[in-house]
Amino acid sequence: MFLPFFETLRKGGVPVSLREFLSFLDGLAAGIATYDVDAFYYLARAALVKDERHLDKFDRAFAASFEGLEAISFDDVVEAMDLPEEWLRKLAEKTLSEEEKAEIQSLGGFDKLMETLKQRLEEQKGRHQGGSKWVGTAGTSPFGAYGYNPEGVRIGQDKSRHQRAVKVWDKREFKNLDDGVELGTRNIKVALKRLRKWARDGAADELDLDGTIRATAEHGYLDVQTRPERRNAVKVLLFFDVGGSMDPHIKVVEELFSAARSEFKHLEHFYFHNCLYEGVWRDNARRWNAQTPTWDVLHTYGSDYKCIFVGDASMSPYEIAYRGGANEHWNEEAGQVWLERARDQWTNHLWINPVPERLWGYTQSIGMIRDIFGADRMVPMTLEGIERGMKALG
Repeated sequence: MFLPFFETLRKGGVPVSLREFLSFLDGLAAGIATYDVDAFYYLARAALVKDERHLDKFDRAFAASFEGLEAISFDDVVEAMDLPEEWLRKLAEKTLSEEEKAEIQSLGGFDKLMETLKQRLEEQKGRHQGGSKWVGTAGTSPFGAYGYNPEGVRIGQDKSRHQRAVKVWDKREFKNLDDGVELGTRNIKVALKRLRKWARDGAADELDLDGTIRATAEHGYLDVQTRPERRNAVKVLLFFDVGGSMDPHIKVVEELFSAARSEFKHLEHFYFHNCLYEGVWRDNARRWNAQTPTWDVLHTYGSDYKCIFVGDASMSPYEIAYRGGANEHWNEEAGQVWLERARDQWTNHLWINPVPERLWGYTQSIGMIRDIFGADRMVPMTLEGIERGMKALG
């Protein structure tokens, strides 16, 4: 019965294996998600999605496969009369308060509820709004839509109003995690987590649960053990291109910077314009009177740093290839010379480009920088691109 769902997932780009699908069926057979739509959704997602980048694709496939799952027509209601009383009790226990459970008997139980519904449908003439008896809207009748009654039947209402069965798959809370979209701070963090090297340093102020259990068992009394907090020991050096053609990309670059600062304890950053030359700076407001010589940066930060350039690499080829080619000052040495020095100093290097990868071939300077850094060392600013770059750096 769920094979069409399995096929929809595969067609939608979710790499579901047969083993995972069988595990999902085993979970259903074990009764994990019986009579609960939301539990069914979460069971399917837990069993069939291995990587959070596929969550949005899963939600789309789920919505397509089970569209209308919450919609209840009168024919559905009539068919529902054959549902077992035990199912109704479980539903009531999950969705009703103690007071509402008492009220559920107000019409004499489920059979009486269905019988009364059919009778009122026969008696009622025309549309009714408000009130507590007729089938209508915005009232407290057990039958109708956009109103409230704890044992009511929803008719003609396109969605839930009291959030008793939230269609989380239509909310698509993870829609910004798809591979091809530009990044936001949250999913940049997801991608940067691929670049980790854990170490414990600093003060021993974190509870060591395993150590506490072990020491308590050995000594016969509670012996609390602590340890240094585990931190990401990777060292990262960031160079950001600013101004000119980078202005349209300010937002996503800010998000990258914000994510990197929260992810890496050892992080240093500098700014440059278009291409790396003899000076870089930390404060754009003081770029002309507070520059740091690039030679100082090369001599200060060791080869154990991961070096990441962020820029569109879009400029005149003269800015890369020629002495004096910079568009804002006279450079004694070509930009290519400085890029090669950076490449040689930090062998773990990467260039992240916010320009879509499909457009790289139309800009000569992008190709020139790819040749300097290596074709696999320039990646687009997408989740897939960042992850590709983190693997290269790792």
